[in-house]
Amino acid sequence: MKKIKINADFVVNNRKNFVEKMDLVSLAIFHSNDVFPRNGDQTFRFRQQSDLFYLTGIDQERTILMLFPDCPNPELREVLFLIEPNESLQTWEGHKYSGKEAVEISGVAKVKWLDQFDVVLTEAMSFAEKVYLNSIEYPKFSTDVPYRDLRFAREIREKFPNHEYRRAAPLIYPLRTIKTDEEIGLISKAIDLTGKAFQRILKFVKPGVKEYEVEAELTHEFLFRGAVGSAYHPIIATGENACTLHYIENSCECKDGELLLMDFGAEYGHYAADMTRTIPVNGRFTNRQRACYNAVLRILRQSGCLLVPGNTIDQVNKEVNKLMEEEMIGLGLFSREDVQKQDPDKPLFTKYFMHGVSHFLGLDVHDVGSKFEPFRPGMVFTFEPGLYIREEKIGIRLENNYLITEKEPVDLTAGIPVEAEEVELIMKEQKKDI
Repeated sequence: MKKIKINADFVVNNRKNFVEKMDLVSLAIFHSNDVFPRNGDQTFRFRQQSDLFYLTGIDQERTILMLFPDCPNPELREVLFLIEPNESLQTWEGHKYSGKEAVEISGVAKVKWLDQFDVVLTEAMSFAEKVYLNSIEYPKFSTDVPYRDLRFAREIREKFPNHEYRRAAPLIYPLRTIKTDEEIGLISKAIDLTGKAFQRILKFVKPGVKEYEVEAELTHEFLFRGAVGSAYHPIIATGENACTLHYIENSCECKDGELLLMDFGAEYGHYAADMTRTIPVNGRFTNRQRACYNAVLRILRQSGCLLVPGNTIDQVNKEVNKLMEEEMIGLGLFSREDVQKQDPDKPLFTKYFMHGVSHFLGLDVHDVGSKFEPFRPGMVFTFEPGLYIREEKIGIRLENNYLITEKEPVDLTAGIPVEAEEVELIMKEQKKDI
């Protein structure tokens, strides 16, 4: 089933933890994502805003959550606003939540229709001193699109200029970084589906197939097994294309003798998997490809001693850069003497490895959390070393997903093939069955 019901106790507890962090006499407002226009009279598929989903479990457009825990009017302490269902909506757009359904899913006792929001907000603002507003606060993200939370922030400041406004992100993001057992279960299911899609691809890939055909195979597997689809636009990159980090055209032919880099992951119950594998198109690594592949694999194997409590993504990146530099020297990409003479502001390794090696994973594929934040048990991360030698048409990245524990991390992708010999064997054996 593509819409997975989240346990109401989970979102109730999330709201409880959030409001405990709020200042007294303050309210917080969260909006759903927009339904974004695509072309003509078409729209893109709706995907709920992650913070609102985390707090309510509601997967429907035009939804608003208002939290005001110490409001003198108890009717306004926790209110969910929804589209009012009617026969016309049912005919044209399908099912919309009833008030009863919304209460069962979210645990919010007071559900009102959207046309009541302005009146309720005006009354609530007469009691409130501070207002927490939501926005996307990812360090590398910027957009020209004024999304719903952003538009509302502008509107409420104009209508109620004398209140004190605060950011909701510093309160909710630390909560989202620590995953509950239920969240880990959903992430693990997304990873399991991703692994099954990889097995399907190993059977399918051969010289002459197109990158988009590979994408179609993994998409089929995701949808067939009940995932929403891909958690992000998959990268299916053969040959030199794999040296473009965010290559998503997926339009070229996979040729004999090339490598195929695939960065993909299923989304299940709103939670993401994020895995990368690199395989030989013809089922057999050349000696040079194998040497480069095993260099990256050795770095991946170092994840266990790096993803431990107290470390940070920033520190992990620095350590991996040192390890990658040594591997590149071993591969003959430059010498130790070249390193000693290099410009410290432009280290030689950055020509062949130019991205960070880890990020948070959860409701978003690049989930909330800072690269300077110490690792704590319950956090989930990716670990993805890579090597990109454009002049040799070699692009290799390997990526697994890990749960931080009190001791060693748990590799949530441990059952998915990654050793060069295992990949070759599976491709050889499965092709016999075709």
